[in-house]
Amino acid sequence: MNASDYVTATRTSYDAIAKTYTDWVSAELTAKPHDRAVLGAFAELVLASGHPETLDLGSGPGRITAFLTGLGLDATGLDLSPEMIAAARSLYSDLEFTTGSMTCLPYPASSFSGLVAWYSIIHIPDDDLDQVFAEAARVLRAGGYFQLAFQLGDSVDHFSDLAGFDVDLDFHRRSLDDVLERLRPHGFTPVTQLEREPDAAGRFPESTRQGYLLVRRDSDDRLGEDHY
Repeated sequence: MNASDYVTATRTSYDAIAKTYTDWVSAELTAKPHDRAVLGAFAELVLASGHPETLDLGSGPGRITAFLTGLGLDATGLDLSPEMIAAARSLYSDLEFTTGSMTCLPYPASSFSGLVAWYSIIHIPDDDLDQVFAEAARVLRAGGYFQLAFQLGDSVDHFSDLAGFDVDLDFHRRSLDDVLERLRPHGFTPVTQLEREPDAAGRFPESTRQGYLLVRRDSDDRLGEDHY
């Protein structure tokens, strides 16, 4: 699948499941204390910088954007799916949401002090991951924080059906080390790496281990140095 094919497939798939997904995921954070703790620590670090502007990459129906706003951040959401953005705007009319791609962000350089990619790099193939991280580094201020969450593993799982809807989605499972090594050349250094076992109980059961990776963008005078 080439770049334009996977982008179209991902957008079309999430447009199709937008309403069902929005209803299903709305209460997810209330059931995930580890998620709330990770996002809370991230918010504290960004607020301590004195610049609360934060971008939620792959925001879907906006639940993470709204949660971060509730923690005091000036959070904006971006998603590839117009239907997901429509759902977010309907639920959180006081917040800003934009349709766009993580590979070409519609923001000037150094616009944000915080970035979140909450289970949104999972649909990005390896060939495009460097472009996503290059764009993240471009829009993030020096010293800013980038929080990622994703399923751990070393496979690509394809789904053609989700909740009874026809979809065409690849789910890329990666290790913390693999993602960190892809981030380093773009001027990111690790702050926190966490792994947890799958939560098999409740409304939101998981089949894979989960990873949380917090990195910080180097100051401008360090960019270009050897990060290995």
